[in-house]
Formats: sequence, C-alpha cells, structure tokens
Amino acid sequence: MKTKSAGRKRNWQPKAGWGVPAAWLTLCIVWSSTWLAIKIGLRDLPPISFVAIRFLIAIVVLIAVSIGRTRLLPLRRNDYAVLAITGILMFAVNYTLLFWAELHVSSGLAAVLQATIPIFGMIFAHWMLPDEPLRLQKLAGALIALGGVTVICSRLLGFSGPLAFWGGVAVVIGAASAAFANVLVKARSIPLAPAMLAAWQMIFGIAPLLVLGFAIDGNPARFHWTAMSVFCLLYLAVIGSALTFLLLYWLLPRLTVAQLQSISLITPPGAVMLGWSLGGETFPVWSLLGAAFVLVGVWMIFRKVGTGQRVVQQEGAEAQLPHV
Repeated sequence: MKTKSAGRKRNWQPKAGWGVPAAWLTLCIVWSSTWLAIKIGLRDLPPISFVAIRFLIAIVVLIAVSIGRTRLLPLRRNDYAVLAITGILMFAVNYTLLFWAELHVSSGLAAVLQATIPIFGMIFAHWMLPDEPLRLQKLAGALIALGGVTVICSRLLGFSGPLAFWGGVAVVIGAASAAFANVLVKARSIPLAPAMLAAWQMIFGIAPLLVLGFAIDGNPARFHWTAMSVFCLLYLAVIGSALTFLLLYWLLPRLTVAQLQSISLITPPGAVMLGWSLGGETFPVWSLLGAAFVLVGVWMIFRKVGTGQRVVQQEGAEAQLPHV
C-alpha cells in the first residue's frame, strides 16, 4: 500500500507546479488569438502562400528542437504514406480552406465552425476504431452542433452573401478533413515522437502548396510585406504552431482527457471576443445562437470522455483538438 500511494503521488505531482496551468492557459490564449492573426495577415498575404510559408517556418523550428533529442525519421516505409495522406488532408486541404474562408467570414465564426473537428472525428472513429463506438449522447451532441452549423451558414448565406456562405462550408469541409487525418494517424499508430510526426505531416502538406502558391500567387518576394504581416506570419508559425504543438504534447501525460479537451470549448468564445474587441467584428444574434449550439454539442461529446482518467496515448486527446 505504501508503494502504491507513493506511485500515485508521483503520477499527480506535475499538476502541483505552476508549469501545467501556465501551459494550459497559454494554449487557450494562443489558440484563441491565431484566428484574428490569420484575418489580419490576410490583408497583405495571399492565403495559399500564407499557409505554406507559415508551416515552412514551423517545420524548421520543430526539427531544430528535435535534433539530438529524438529520432527524426519514421521506422516503417508505410508510415511515410500515412504521413503524406494525413499531412495533405490536415495542412493542405484544411488550412488552405480555412485561410481562404477567413477572407469572407469573421475570425470568430471560423473558430466556431472549426470546432466541429471532434464531431467528425467521433463519426470517423466509430467506423475506424473498434474501441470508440458511437454513443447515443455523442450522437445527440453531434446533431445539436450540426444544427448550430446550419444556423450559422444559413445566416451567412442570407445576410452576408454567397462567398461568406461558401467560406463557412469550406471551414466545415476542412474540419472534416482534419478529423479524418487525426483518426487515421491514431488507427495506424506511427512510432514517432509527436513533434516529428507533426513536422512530417507539415512537410507533405505544404509541398504542393509551395508549388501551387508560386504558380497562383507569384514570387513571395513581391508580396505586400508589411511589419504587421511579418508579425502575424511569425506569430502563427513560431508561437501558434511550433510552440503550441510542443506545449500540447508536454501536457498530454499531465492532464486528464477532459481537462485537455476543454481547450476546444474555450478557444471559440475567446476567438469571438478577440475578433469583436480587437478586430472590430460584429456577430448577429442568430450567429451567436448557432455558435452556442455548436459548443453545447461539442460539450456533450466530451462530457463523459475520460472523466477522471489520465491521458495514456497522445493521439487519444490530440485527435479531437482543432489546431489553428
């Protein structure tokens, strides 16, 4: 009994320090602010090249902090195929659609719509992961959240025009792509350190974007580089991508699944508040009502997941978190 108690004390000890709440709060603040940083950066930078350059910088940072600390290359040849597929879905499809959408919808609504990742993840997991069946409560939460998405998109179509409507649809399609990528990575269980797993996904994801961006947007040297656009790019790449990935994976063994997934419920309201207070964005009552339905639905999906349990595998919680 003495050994068992000592072991339990060691397991929970990391929660006692200031590092865990500080890291959790940092993730909430940063992931709430990245949406507005994207919106501001898009005033000067084209979306495809913006995505590609952002994650190119993030790759350099992740590799730099991983050299000498962990293995850089996947062990199995098949892992490269999984990383390529999931990287394209996560970083090429998801982020390109998201950045394009923010040209036409507010940063706050984009954050709310991207919060549908766990809904699609739950559906894909039901078919791809035998130990994660679809429960009635989760299904009800998904229906409520999708109802909120319908309210938001109908509001966009009726009052903001077709481009805003298709922007909202694009964010939801991107969220579904990201969710499928996350579940596929979890199903294949690639034996690679989380930072390098993310780096390899970024490498495969941005490779076509670099070519496409150069063909469509032109030479990056000729972009309208301003001090603000450079700041937004570096903030998104270093703080919003590399740092948050490292903080997330550091927190995984130190928090419960419920505590970690609560970030998904905090960042959309945070993004709405920042968009309203700093970005001058307005949110009609119907859009806010739709956003409330989305968050209630996501909360219902998370409510019983991992309550009182610690995170054992990184994919279990990470697969349900929208990264921006």
